Amino acid sequence: MTASVDPQEFRETLALWASGVTVLTARDGSGPVGMTVSSFSSLSLTPPLILACIDKSAKSHDGMVGADGFAVHVLSRDQEHLSRLFARPGEEKFTEVETEEGPFGAALLPLGVARLVCARQAVLDGGDHSILVGRVLEVARSDRPPLIYWDRDYRSAS
Repeated sequence: MTASVDPQEFRETLALWASGVTVLTARDGSGPVGMTVSSFSSLSLTPPLILACIDKSAKSHDGMVGADGFAVHVLSRDQEHLSRLFARPGEEKFTEVETEEGPFGAALLPLGVARLVCARQAVLDGGDHSILVGRVLEVARSDRPPLIYWDRDYRSAS
């Protein structure tokens, strides 16, 4: 069966899927890279694996998928500014927020809901995205409410 779905209709339909908001950070040969990612999911409990989908046209794509490891920051409702900041292209975003250096040289942002430090396990083809699979090495979490993205806007769970 061959189906033809209008790309705009597909995009509008997927906008109705509520998701948490994450920022991924890593370090490549030229310095820190980071981006806002909403396509993020747990993959396996044993071993602990996650996945994030990285747009192949994103300026940070090569640095993110080429890094040995990276950090995933699950944002809290009071961190919407970080989502907007890391959605922009360019490296100057790291001058606008305090970070500390973590494993693999990844910049660690202030803790929101959770943070996962991951080693790159695999990079798979996913059409116009790369599927970055990470093996979780460290976790940190809080009891703060999450930032949610639904229908092209930020929301809060509480």
